Amino acid sequence: MKPWLKTISALVVAALAVALFRALFFAIYTVGGDSLEPVLLRGDRVMVNRWSYGLRTGGMNGLFGYGRFFPRPVAVGDIVAFDGPQGGPGGVFVCRCAALPGDTVATPAGPAIVPGREATCADEDYYWMEALGNGDTIDSRTFGPVPESMIIGRVCIVAYSYDDTQPVLSGYRRERTFLVPQ
Repeated sequence: MKPWLKTISALVVAALAVALFRALFFAIYTVGGDSLEPVLLRGDRVMVNRWSYGLRTGGMNGLFGYGRFFPRPVAVGDIVAFDGPQGGPGGVFVCRCAALPGDTVATPAGPAIVPGREATCADEDYYWMEALGNGDTIDSRTFGPVPESMIIGRVCIVAYSYDDTQPVLSGYRRERTFLVPQ
């Protein structure tokens, strides 16, 4: 085999291994807002464990129905990454789980009951996700409870952090590297 062909095949195998690892185990997302300050800052690159609540299969756009391998429940206080609601702002959101299925949540409009399997109107569990800030945040107070099928996983670590308002070489926040958000 020619040396250049070996190099190309090694790069292809490495790219496939990284893609498989990212698809099955961990994904990195950038925090784009300040809704979870001081726990997570704008510019933090967080690593999300896709297996923390069981590996999600199918879902909204999948070929197969929604399901999870080795499912585990979401706990109140977990910092969770989830897909944005349909018809709402797109992208991936990172919020703290504030209520579980069946819980009652106090909202400015009055109490809201988070539907769960015991409710006759829901086929799946829903979770109430809230940001820490009271400012311009987009969370369950804006778009309602989040279905379990939209949850990607739990934020397990800040891989690195970069403040993009700073010059290129001084925007890197060393003290936040490998920080475990609480």
